[in-house]
Amino acid sequence: MGKQIAIDGPAGAGKSTIARLIAARKGFIYVDTGAMYRALALYLLRQGIDGGDEAAVAAHCGGADITIAHEDGEQVVYLNGENVNHLLRTEEVGQMASVSSAHAAVRAHLLGLQKQLAEEHDVVMDGRDIGTAILPQAEVKIYLTATAKDRAMRRYLEYEEKGVAADLEELEQDIIRRDHQDMTRAHSPLRQAEDAVYVDTTGLSLEEGIEKVWGVCCV
Repeated sequence: MGKQIAIDGPAGAGKSTIARLIAARKGFIYVDTGAMYRALALYLLRQGIDGGDEAAVAAHCGGADITIAHEDGEQVVYLNGENVNHLLRTEEVGQMASVSSAHAAVRAHLLGLQKQLAEEHDVVMDGRDIGTAILPQAEVKIYLTATAKDRAMRRYLEYEEKGVAADLEELEQDIIRRDHQDMTRAHSPLRQAEDAVYVDTTGLSLEEGIEKVWGVCCV
């Protein structure tokens, strides 16, 4: 079994960016489980499935073949053979992922691949339930967070950089809604593992956040 670093936390906390850079520093494989859930959400959207309809989601999620490859040092997510990296970060896909990931069938569909990656490689894996459900035996567990206002501002600046119009208040309310969905779902809700280190990056730059997490990983 490989070495494991589990990073959990709410949407927009910077988990993916920080986990990717920590993995690169340590020479580990980065596994973005959120991207896997987003790929499945994209599939359900394409099928016209209501993410809140548990029976319909369970009946259709098996049709999504989701695989991960690492090409030129970057994680690439394939949905039924199609590279869907460029389609995974829209608000529509994010909302569907937050709703559909609450269903046991969705989590079961992806669990095997996530555990297999951790068994075969040294990994940094981020998501909502890595330290509590996916990799409870991880050597390092981190709960990474920031205030909803701070996370909304980061998302706003990302959109601004891409030339996409966004409303800061709406983004903050969307994050608050998604936090509630993730923390109150019946299956593997978002929570801090008892042995996880709490890391708050509110007000920190990306570089400062990376160094704060790096300090925990190197203890």
